[in-house]
Amino acid sequence: MLAPGSQVPEVVLTNQRGDTVDLSSLRGRRVLIFFYPRANTPGCTQQACGLRDVAGEVGDTVIIGISPDKPAAQKKFDDKYTLGFDLLADTEHTVAEAFGVWQEKVNYGKRYMGIVRSAFLVGADGIIEHAWYKISPADTPKRLLAAVAK
Repeated sequence: MLAPGSQVPEVVLTNQRGDTVDLSSLRGRRVLIFFYPRANTPGCTQQACGLRDVAGEVGDTVIIGISPDKPAAQKKFDDKYTLGFDLLADTEHTVAEAFGVWQEKVNYGKRYMGIVRSAFLVGADGIIEHAWYKISPADTPKRLLAAVAK
């Protein structure tokens, strides 16, 4: 698991429009990276829409969502809720593993691997300022607002 002060792992993934997004190209700006299990599910929708709603209050901080969904599913999610930020497809979960959010989960006694909802605020220098593992959908925008206000 990553902690504040850690170098952010490399992130190069395809977004909902089919464009390649390389996190290193955003150096010089703060970036919120949030991991969510699946597009268009209630918790993920609450989290993404909450971030959309506070995007105008976080200055030039870039918001990026990452899930195992394919770009087409990400595009439907973005189109339906007019999110306005990149949603990256980590279909092989390599980035999720690098961030320590691809973990074993249990639901109704069934064990499986999946995304643990988490968020990371990365400083302009590429160093993680905040790491919020197992964050609730409602707390993600609140924590972001509090962190950028400092």
